[in-house]
Amino acid sequence: VQLQASGGGLGQAGGSLRLSCAASGITFNNYIMGWYRQAPGKQRELVATVSSGGSTNYADSVKGRFTISRDNANNTVYLQMNSLKPEDTAVYYCNARRTLSPIFTFWGQGTLVTVSS
Repeated sequence: VQLQASGGGLGQAGGSLRLSCAASGITFNNYIMGWYRQAPGKQRELVATVSSGGSTNYADSVKGRFTISRDNANNTVYLQMNSLKPEDTAVYYCNARRTLSPIFTFWGQGTLVTVSS
């Protein structure tokens, strides 16, 4: 199983970045896909999730600014980040959580997003 995240980098406050995560080795439609982030000195936290049917869930801190989506045909999940804030600076991790028993969870390697003020 591989979750290959890309798209991180340096952004400016008020700007936009788009993260991608390509999944391989899993039956993509059987997984809820998500993005989590971990800022320096803080615990990893949920950013957003999307089900195979397109149902989404967002952390309050990113609602209205970030949009998660998935392309089931290409086994890819995206995170469009708009109106970036310096507090969005973190390592962003792609996550895949199987919805059928047995439950498995996989993590990508993380991609660093730095937002300058």
